[in-house]
Amino acid sequence: MENYGEDAFREETLEGWVINKCDDWRNNFETNYESLFDEYYRLFRGQWSPEDRTRGSERSRIVSPAIQQAVESTVAEIEEATFGRGRWFDIKDDIGDPTPQDIVLLRERLYEDFTKTKVRKAIAECVLNSAIFGTGIAEITLSDEKEMAPATQPVMGGDLQAVGVNIRERTVCKLRSIMPQNFLIDPLATSVDDALGVAIEEFVPKHSIEILQEQGIYKNTPLETTYYDSDIEPDDLTNVYDDNKTRKTTYYGLVPRYLLKKAQQEGLLSEDDEEIVETLVDDEEEGTESYYVEAIVCIANKGVLLKAEENPYMMQDRPIIAFPFDVVPSRFWGRGVCEKGYNSQKALDAELRARIDALALTIHPMLAMDASRMPRGSKPEVRAGKVILTNGNPSETLQPFNFGQVNQITFAQAEALQKMVQTATGAVDPSGTTAGSDTRSAAGFSMGLGTIIKRHKRTLINFQESFLLPFVTKVAHRYMQFEPELYPVGDYKFIASSSLGVVAREYEIAQLTQLLQTMGDDNPVKLQLLSAIIDNMSLSNREELLAVFNQAAQPNPQQAQIAQLTAQAQLEFQQSQTNALNGQAQEASARAAKLEVETQTIPQELEIDRIKAITTNLKAGTQDDKEFERRIKISEQLLKERDIATKEKQQASTKQQEMPLEQPQQPTVTPIRPQAAGVS
Repeated sequence: MENYGEDAFREETLEGWVINKCDDWRNNFETNYESLFDEYYRLFRGQWSPEDRTRGSERSRIVSPAIQQAVESTVAEIEEATFGRGRWFDIKDDIGDPTPQDIVLLRERLYEDFTKTKVRKAIAECVLNSAIFGTGIAEITLSDEKEMAPATQPVMGGDLQAVGVNIRERTVCKLRSIMPQNFLIDPLATSVDDALGVAIEEFVPKHSIEILQEQGIYKNTPLETTYYDSDIEPDDLTNVYDDNKTRKTTYYGLVPRYLLKKAQQEGLLSEDDEEIVETLVDDEEEGTESYYVEAIVCIANKGVLLKAEENPYMMQDRPIIAFPFDVVPSRFWGRGVCEKGYNSQKALDAELRARIDALALTIHPMLAMDASRMPRGSKPEVRAGKVILTNGNPSETLQPFNFGQVNQITFAQAEALQKMVQTATGAVDPSGTTAGSDTRSAAGFSMGLGTIIKRHKRTLINFQESFLLPFVTKVAHRYMQFEPELYPVGDYKFIASSSLGVVAREYEIAQLTQLLQTMGDDNPVKLQLLSAIIDNMSLSNREELLAVFNQAAQPNPQQAQIAQLTAQAQLEFQQSQTNALNGQAQEASARAAKLEVETQTIPQELEIDRIKAITTNLKAGTQDDKEFERRIKISEQLLKERDIATKEKQQASTKQQEMPLEQPQQPTVTPIRPQAAGVS
C-alpha cells in the first residue's frame, strides 16, 4: 500500500481519484490496443481506410471477406453449442436437499426471466465481440419494471367477472454488452475480480441521467455540455455528434474508504471537509476499518459526482463479467479470430488490390498521341462512343500502351492466402472443407475437422468458465436478494449444459453412423448408437423422437416373461443332464471296483483248483509220481491261460470306461405363453 500524507488525503476527492485512475488506464489502452482494435473492427465490417494502403500507387479499396467468414462461422459454432439444445444451463443443490422441487422452480423462473430480458441476444453479442477483439465484456444491470398480467375480479356479489390487469413492480436483471473501447481495467490485472477496479466510459443520452436524478438515484447536479471524444464511440466512422449527450463514467472496484465517506457526507453535515477528513483518518489509524472498500461510483463529464455507495450486493461481487476468446498468458485482453488471421488477411487484401489495379491497366490501357496532329482545343480522353479528330492517319496519331495480361499465378496465390486465413483462425469455409485437410480421403477430412473441433472446445471452455457460469450465479444471487418472494435463498451450484456445435455434431454423427454399420441387428449396443445419433440431430421434434425410441426399445413384459421361463426350462434340463452323467460315472466306477476285487480272488481260486487236481486219486509209487508231475505241468499251463484271459477281460473293461458316455438327447423347449406360466 502506498503511503499517502495527510495533506494529500485532504486535497483529494473521490471523483478526482477515480478519474485519475481511469485516465491512466485509458492511456495504456490507447497505447497498446486502440489502433489494433479499430483495424480489427474495420476488417470485420469490410470497411476500407487510408491506413490500409500497402503502397502509394494503390487505388483499389477491396477488402477480402475471409476474416468476416471466419468470425461468423466460429461465433455460430459457439452459439449453437450453447443454445442449440434449448437448455443452456442447469442448477443443482449441493447441500443435500432431498426435495428438488425448489431447484426446478428456480431454474424455470430463471429461464422465464432470461427470455423476457432477451439475455440470449446479449450473450451472442458478447461472443461476437470476443471473436473480433479477443475479449467479450458485459455488464449486469438492475432496473425496476412493472410486470402486468391479465386477471379477473368478481363483481356484483360474484355474479359477474370484471377483466383487468394486475400490475406488480419488481426488480429485473439485464445483460448489456460492452465494447472494448468503452471498458477500462487495471493493466496489471488478468481478470475482473483481481483488478483494483474496472470502469465503463460511454456517451449516454442526457435525459436518461435526468430521469434518474428525478427518482433520487443520482445527485441532482446540473449537467453541462461535454466535449466530443471519438475514442469512446463504438463506431466512429458512422457516428454523428449530438449535443444531447453526456459522458458517463461508472466505476466498480476498490476506493479509499475515507474518500467514499467524505463524498457520502458532503453537504449532509455542518462540519467542514477538513474535520470530516481528520475524523476519518483517525479512525483509519486506529485500525478499525480497512483502507479500501468495494464501491460503485458514477461520474458525469469527468468531474460531476452522480452516485457513490458501497457495493450493495450481498456477495460483494462486481457486476462485470468478461472472458477471453483465447487466453494470452498474464494478460486480461485475449486473442480473437481477427488477430489470428490478421497477417494473412492483410497479405490477401494486398494481393487482390494489386490484381485489380493491374486489371484496370490491362482493360483500360493508357493512350499515347501525337500532339502536333491533334486539332487545337481537343480533349485527350477515352470513352465509349467518343469521336476523336486527328490531322492525319489515326493509326499514326494514336497508339495504345499494352501492358500484357495478368499472370494466372495470382489466383493460386490468393487461394493459398485464403487457406492461410482458415488455418490461422480454425474456421471452416462455406464449402465445408478445412484448410490443410486432404479432401480426397475421408480419413484426411476427418482428421482436419477433428482438429478444428478441439480448438472450438477450448474457446467454449473459456466461455463457460469465465462468462456463462458467473453470469447465471450473479443473476441468481441478485434475484435472491431483491426478489426473495420469487427466488428463495439457497446454496446452489450452477452447471452449464453446453453441447457440441453444428460442425462438431455432424462430425460425431458421421462417426456414429460408421460404427453402426459394423454391428449386427442383434447387438444390444446398436440401440444405444441409434439413440446417440438421434440426440445429436438438429431436429425440431428431437425430444419426441427420443421418447418414442426409448419407449420402443423397452422390452415387452410378456416377451420378457417368456424368455425367463424358457431360460429356466433350459437350466433345469442342463441340471438333469448333469445328474444323469454323474449317475453313469458312479455306475462305471462300481463295475470297475467289482472287477478289481474279482481279479484279486481269481489267482487264489486257481491255486486251490490246481492243488485239488494234483492231489486227487494219487497213490504211492513211481507211476503215480510221474502222473503227479504231468498234472503239475498241465495245471501250470491252464493257470497261464486263465491269467491271460483275465488280463484281456480287465483291459476291455478299462477301454469301456474311457469311452465317452452317451449324451442324453436334449428336449425341445416350447415357448410358454404368459397365461400358461403357472402350469407345470
